[in-house]
Amino acid sequence: MKRNIQDNRSTSVLRTAITAALIVTPVCAQNALDIVKKSVEHDFNNFDRQKDYTYQEREQDREFDAKGGVTKTEIETSDITILAGRPYRKLIAKDDKPLPEKEARREEEKMDRELARRENMRPQEQASLDKKREESRKFLREVPEAFKFTLAGEETISGKQAWVIDAEPNPDFQPKTMQARILTRLRGKVWIDEGEYQWVKADMQVLDTISLGLALFRIAPGGTIHFEQKRVNDEVWLPQRLEIRADARLAYVKKIRTEIDISYKDYRKFQADAKMVSVAADK
Repeated sequence: MKRNIQDNRSTSVLRTAITAALIVTPVCAQNALDIVKKSVEHDFNNFDRQKDYTYQEREQDREFDAKGGVTKTEIETSDITILAGRPYRKLIAKDDKPLPEKEARREEEKMDRELARRENMRPQEQASLDKKREESRKFLREVPEAFKFTLAGEETISGKQAWVIDAEPNPDFQPKTMQARILTRLRGKVWIDEGEYQWVKADMQVLDTISLGLALFRIAPGGTIHFEQKRVNDEVWLPQRLEIRADARLAYVKKIRTEIDISYKDYRKFQADAKMVSVAADK
């Protein structure tokens, strides 16, 4: 009898251990590539939902001389609003000061003209713009193939666990889109939230010259790109900060040492009845 009780206890302990292993194994067995693949799909969901939010974007550009002294600083703040169903950028401040009345009025008039244009847009034109918007992010589906990923560890960020993943260029990667060529010139590290498979932040280093904005802004090797996201409205992750540190060339002519800091805040969900729903900034 005593032996049977001990056997039963041993069996119970073994069963519990096996059950625990079965529960834990799927998480532990995930490799870095699996995590990144899931995160990319989540990012597309974020992109779809972002068009339903208005927000403010503040961009600060600094230029430096050879000794590191600041030679120029420009700051612009814009309201990103929903205009005829699509985002529209309206300049509202320079150097953290509201626009002068005359300039603000011009911005309002410009927005009114754009609204009229969009409202008179043919369905074919609207469909073409929607397609271009979708294709602008299509290259991100190539991210899992573009790098060799290694799970480097875990970190706690804002009270939540995140996987830390190193990303090295995959020498066998063949880009399918023009935008994806940029991926071959980067290496870095990403932090992915373990609960939601969302990119919390990324630090990238430029290995070879990359071009942005119709090739008018070119970042030389050695430049760095830092990106952060945050959870908004308990339903979506949206950009919080983008930082670029680089030796760059403007329009193939002017060579500059620059820092670009872009921050995003005041996310508000746009409702069909044109009301705005305020969202806590740190959600």
